[in-house]
Amino acid sequence: MHVMNILRTSSCQRLGPVSALLGICLSAVLIPGCRSGDKVRADSQANAVPVAVVKATRKDLSNTLTIASEFQPFQEINIYAKVSGYIRKLHIDWGSHVKQGQLLAELEIPELQQQVQQDRASAERSAHDLTRAKEEVSRAESAYTVAHLMYQRLADVQKTQPNLVAQQEVDEAEGRDREASANVSAAKASLAAAEQGVVAAKAALAKDEALYSYSRITAPFDGVVTDLSAYTGALLPAGTSSNKGDLALCRLSQNNMLRLVIPMPERAVPDVRLGETVAVDVSTLNRTFEGKIVRFSDQIDRDTRTMRTEVDVPNPKYTLVAGMYATARIPLHTVQNALTVPIQAVQVSGEDRGTVLLVNSSNKIEKREVTLGLQTASEAEIVAGLQPNEMVVFGTQSQFKPGQLVSPKLVETSKAE
Repeated sequence: MHVMNILRTSSCQRLGPVSALLGICLSAVLIPGCRSGDKVRADSQANAVPVAVVKATRKDLSNTLTIASEFQPFQEINIYAKVSGYIRKLHIDWGSHVKQGQLLAELEIPELQQQVQQDRASAERSAHDLTRAKEEVSRAESAYTVAHLMYQRLADVQKTQPNLVAQQEVDEAEGRDREASANVSAAKASLAAAEQGVVAAKAALAKDEALYSYSRITAPFDGVVTDLSAYTGALLPAGTSSNKGDLALCRLSQNNMLRLVIPMPERAVPDVRLGETVAVDVSTLNRTFEGKIVRFSDQIDRDTRTMRTEVDVPNPKYTLVAGMYATARIPLHTVQNALTVPIQAVQVSGEDRGTVLLVNSSNKIEKREVTLGLQTASEAEIVAGLQPNEMVVFGTQSQFKPGQLVSPKLVETSKAE
């Protein structure tokens, strides 16, 4: 038994170095294997190409047309004299702001004033003639009544007692009756003529008074005097002809409301809506004003292929000046809560089709077909093909291939735009 224990102990002592040697060899084999795996992964990451990516996000998308234009007065006219006369008193000057109905100038027209006085006298005379004609009708009617009663009584007596009244008396009474009736008719005709005379006299007076009222030149609307052509003492001719050489008193512009004339391109015509609010940027003032589309020609010009569209911009404080340049931003189409990506991330392949390069969870490139909706200058609506927060390559797609390993670098949307 003692001998057997000695043999076992000797065997274990002999196997100990061998086991240690095997462990060392196994470790030498396993440790380089692990290091080589880490090296492979490190090399793969090192070979990944850096790429800028953006996330598909939801936002309100609006397609806006931006066109430069020039402010024009809402209306602008030359103020002419209706009747010829000398300027007796001038109430305005260059740049005067006037209200509707405000007196601009007073003319001196003595001959027209005398004509008005003559017309008034004629009207008064016609009124007296009318009164006299009415009295004449009353007198004639009274005389007719008496003559007619006399004739009726004599005629009745002759019928009941033929021998009591001579026939000559009856005939004379009948004659006076007819004469009185004729006098009534004549008096009524004179009355009608007198009434017409009054109407004519009043019409002539009203006409001359209307002309004389034009000696006071007033403003037809609120505006600004942008040009003054005549001064006190100048003769203003009657502006009743089409001769453009006639001297005007001034030029009046309504600037409390300005208008922008926009040549709307044919492609944008279907999206133009009356009452649409328009943002108007004025670089001179570094401010943005609000206007509205109030009218359009509803016809496309054959030469320019544009439609005249007008935007009214209120200017109650006269902050804006006619002639200033402005840029109108006209909203054409708006989509609420649309899934969007920057337009630089989409390769358009058709009217509403395109492709994007998607970076998947393994950081590998996938090519996706997408359906496009509204497109603006900076963004495109994705109707189908992407999900929110999925990352797509921002920029040129030609340098990447499907399956390629990349290192995505997220770019902020504001910077991408």
